[in-house]
Amino acid sequence: MTEQTPPTGPTTAPRAGSGRRLLAPLALAQFICSFAGSNMNVMINDISHDLDTTVQGVQVAITIFLLVMAALMIPGGKLSDILGRKRCFLIGLVVYGAGAVLSAVSPGLGVLILGNSILEGVGTALLIPPVYILTTLLFTDLTSRARAFGIVMAAGGVGAAAGPLIGGLITSAISWRAAFVFQALVILLIVVMSRSLVDPLPPDPGRHFDVRGAVLSAAGLVLIVMGILAADDNLWLMAALLAAGALVLLWFLRWVRGEERAGREPLLSTGLFRDRTSNLGLVTQNAQWLLLMGTSFTVAAFLQVVRGYDAVQTGVIFTAATLGLLASSLAAERLAKRWPQRSLIMAGFALAIAGIGVLIAFVAGSPGPWAFAPGLLLIGLGLGGMLTPSVNIVQSAFPEERQGEISGLSRSVSNLGSSFGTAIAGTILVAGLSRNAYATAMAVLAVVGLGGLTAAAFLPRTAAPAAGHPPADPPRKPGRR
Repeated sequence: MTEQTPPTGPTTAPRAGSGRRLLAPLALAQFICSFAGSNMNVMINDISHDLDTTVQGVQVAITIFLLVMAALMIPGGKLSDILGRKRCFLIGLVVYGAGAVLSAVSPGLGVLILGNSILEGVGTALLIPPVYILTTLLFTDLTSRARAFGIVMAAGGVGAAAGPLIGGLITSAISWRAAFVFQALVILLIVVMSRSLVDPLPPDPGRHFDVRGAVLSAAGLVLIVMGILAADDNLWLMAALLAAGALVLLWFLRWVRGEERAGREPLLSTGLFRDRTSNLGLVTQNAQWLLLMGTSFTVAAFLQVVRGYDAVQTGVIFTAATLGLLASSLAAERLAKRWPQRSLIMAGFALAIAGIGVLIAFVAGSPGPWAFAPGLLLIGLGLGGMLTPSVNIVQSAFPEERQGEISGLSRSVSNLGSSFGTAIAGTILVAGLSRNAYATAMAVLAVVGLGGLTAAAFLPRTAAPAAGHPPADPPRKPGRR
C-alpha cells in the first residue's frame, strides 16, 4: 500500500507564553463541547414542559447529539488533514454556533434536535479532532504534552461536570434557552481567540477522502446506539438493530482492507489497531466517558424526577464532582512526573468505582441532597486523574502524519462511550424511575468501571515514548524534535 501523507515541516515546542495563547482556544472549545453534552441533564423538566415532550424525548435529543459526534469524529479527523487543522476548527465553530442559535429559538423537539443534536454534533465532530492534533503537534515532549492535555482534559471534564451547575443557574435565572445563547457567545469568543492559532502542518487538499468508508462507519455506530435506546421498548428491535450495526461495521472493516490492498488510502488505516498499548488506551477512554456521562445523566434525572429538585439544586450537588475533576486534571503534569501513566489510570478507575459504591450506599440511606457529594467527589477525582494519561498514551503512539486518523478514532471512541453512558443509564431509568432503577443504573456503570480497570492493568508499566513515537518508527527528518 502506498499511503499519501501531508507535507510536513519542523515542529518545535512553543514558548510558555505562546503555548498558553495557542492552548486557550483549544481548551475552551473542549469545554463548551463537553458542557453541551451534560448541561441539558438539568433542563429535562423545563424542556419537556416547554416543548410539550417527555423525559424520554429529551434523552433522545441528548443521545443523538453524543451519537452524531461519535459517528462523525473519524471523518472529521480525516478532513482536518485535507482542509487543514485550523480551517476545519473554524468551520466546526461556525456550524456549532449556528446550531446553538437555532436551539435557543426552537419551537418544538424536532427543531431542538436539528439545532442541538445535529448541527452542534456535526460542528463538534469537525472542531474537536483539530484540538487534539494541534495539542500533540505543538507540545512534543512527554512532560509538556501531559501539561497541555491536562489543561484540555480539565476543560473538557469541568465542562461535563460543571454543565449541570452552569446550565441550572442559567435555566433558573433566565430560561433553558439562554443556556444555548451562552454557548453561542462562547463560540464567538473562541473564534476571536483563534486568530493567533498556528497550524504546524499545511493542508493537503489532494488527499483522498473515503466517502463510502465514512458512510459505513457512521451507519454502524448509529445502529448500535439506536439498539441500546430501543431496549426499554422492544427487545427484539434492540437485538435487530445491534446485529445490523455489527454487520455494517464488519462491512466497513472489509471495505477498509480492500482499499488498503488496492493501494488507496481508506478512511481509517487498520494499522491503527496494531498497537496494543493504543488499543488498551482506547478501551479506557471509552469506559471513562461512559462513566462520566452515565453518572451525570443518572444522578441528574434521579434528583429531578424522583427527588423533585430544580435545576439549580441539581447543579449545586454536582459541584463536588466538578471540584474533584478539576483538582486531579490540573495536577496531571505533576502526577505524570511521579507515577507511570498505567498507575494513574488504574487508580482513577479504582476511585471512580469506589465513588459509585458510595453513591449507591449513601443515597439509599439518606434522603438529604448532600448524600450525593462524597460519591461524586470520588468519581470526579478518579476521572480527572485518568483522562489525561489515557489520551496521552493513545496520541503519543503514532507519528505526526497519523495524528488526523488517531485523533478522529480516539474522539469517536470517547464520544461513543458518552453515547453509551447516556443511552444505557437512560434506558434503565426510563424503564422505571425509582430507587431500584437508580441503583441498577449505577451498578451497571460500576461494572463498566471494572472493565476499564482490567484493561488498564494490561497497559505497559513504562510511559509512552517522549516524542510521541514508538521505537519501531523510522527516523524523522532533521530539524524535528
